[in-house]
Parts: sequence; C-alpha cells; structure tokens
Amino acid sequence: MTLREIAHTRAGDKGVIVNLSVIAFDPKDYPRIAREVTADRVRDHLAGLVERVERYELPAVGALNFVCWRRAGDSVTRSLSLDAHGKSLSSLLLALEI
Repeated sequence: MTLREIAHTRAGDKGVIVNLSVIAFDPKDYPRIAREVTADRVRDHLAGLVERVERYELPAVGALNFVCWRRAGDSVTRSLSLDAHGKSLSSLLLALEI
C-alpha cells in the first residue's frame, strides 16, 4: 500500500527549507502513519533532494509535519532543477510504501 491511499499532503517552501505535512484521511489510520512514516524513511525516500528531516506529530488533527532541509544553494529560487517546489516533493512522498 502506498501512503497516498490513506493520506494527503500539503507543502510549502522557504529557501532551503521545505515543510511537508502528511494528513490521514481517516483518524483511525493516523497510528499506522505515525508508526511507518519516520523522519529517516522520509529522508531516505527523498534522497538526493533533501539532506535532513525533522518530524513533528500532531495527533489531534491526525497529521505529521516534516521540516526538510535541502543542500545549501538548492532553494526554490536558486536551483536549476526543473521543479524544485515543495509541492512536487509532497507528491513524491505519497508514493512511499507503508
């Protein structure tokens, strides 16, 4: 099963920092998401795109928030990447197998 089957995402970027939120469609799926979607797994899944990931839990709203740091100089306005916006990273995160 992929994460997109039980959750959706929101994203935003501020320079080299990308904020990715994963929100369960159904609150009963939040414990599974919290167990399976760790900061290490997100970093590994987005390897080459982000260097560091911190996770924050928001159980009252059934969500996880990930703060991801890109390499220095790899911000949305300074990168030569075709699509460096966090929205593409949030879509990629939904492909994570859980």
